[in-house]
Amino acid sequence: MISNQILQNTIEGLKGIARVELCVMGVDGKEIASTMDMGNCSGAAAEFVSSPADFQEIQGYQYFKIYDEQQLEYILIAAGAGEDVYMIGKMVVFQIQNLLVAYKERFDKDNFIKNLLLDNLLLVDIYSRSKKLHIQTDVPRVVLIVESGNGKDNNALELTRNHFGSNSKDFITAVDESNVIVVKELAESDTGKEIEKAAKGLEAFLRKENIKDIRIAYGTVIHEIKEVSRSYKEAKMALDVGKIFFDERDVIAYSELGIGRLIYQLPIPLCKMFIREIFGGKSPDDFDEETLTTIYKFFENSLNVSETSRQLFIHRNTLVYRLDKLQKSTGLDLRVFEDAITFKIALMVVKYMKYMETFEY
Repeated sequence: MISNQILQNTIEGLKGIARVELCVMGVDGKEIASTMDMGNCSGAAAEFVSSPADFQEIQGYQYFKIYDEQQLEYILIAAGAGEDVYMIGKMVVFQIQNLLVAYKERFDKDNFIKNLLLDNLLLVDIYSRSKKLHIQTDVPRVVLIVESGNGKDNNALELTRNHFGSNSKDFITAVDESNVIVVKELAESDTGKEIEKAAKGLEAFLRKENIKDIRIAYGTVIHEIKEVSRSYKEAKMALDVGKIFFDERDVIAYSELGIGRLIYQLPIPLCKMFIREIFGGKSPDDFDEETLTTIYKFFENSLNVSETSRQLFIHRNTLVYRLDKLQKSTGLDLRVFEDAITFKIALMVVKYMKYMETFEY
């Protein structure tokens, strides 16, 4: 169904061209869109609905029926009599009927894409419906998920559609009240850099339109339409994992999640057991801020003592003392690669557990 606003914009534009006042009414006689007050036409419109005629002139107005696949959808009223007004009225009817076809096709495609994303279609249905809707099945695509702090109280969906354009081969939809989903068609030569550039371009556009707290995540490139749901699941995971381990980033790819992707799939009891085995009754985030800063900076500099001490503005021996102290309390020497990996994973596991606890409550 076409929105009332679209109908209003359409007849206002046509009035500006044809200079004829227009009104669109529902089959119940209620006004939907109008360029002027045409008086009490609802009674005449109701009579016209029940008549067999598709066109009728009543009290100086011209009435037209607008069908959607033989189903009466609207009544158009054009102000004025004569051949010119009749011709203009027929052109307006033609335009609105084309809009009905276009919006129905868009709805059908949108419904198809939603079911495709949610894995609700059989393989044979995917290809038969793709053919019917004229959707190519063997082009590269990627799924992006756009989340914003405004949730459902914003027009992010329509803004995203505007950003990619109405003639685009991309599909923009939503399967819940929180996120906008983009199934983006790619060129064969497109790489991860092009996808990230497109994601950042969308983010910048939405920020400019005052959409706040935007996070965009995307899955891997797929080459068959049946794999769209996989890219969608990857994008969903990237969105969740990104909030935990890459909270400073607004755009994140599934391929960048690394070990965070594995940790995210661990059950909480197993995580607790791991932390208990490594640290006893302690937790790595129980350390003071100075120790944690030292640890993170040491990891950031790939376990390089000299570079870490330089960036922390401390003497090399001071850093060595801190690392020795940490080794005594945990049994892990961060200068040894294996111990450093264990400690790094432990920090990520604790971060994941904290996030999940917050999420539960």
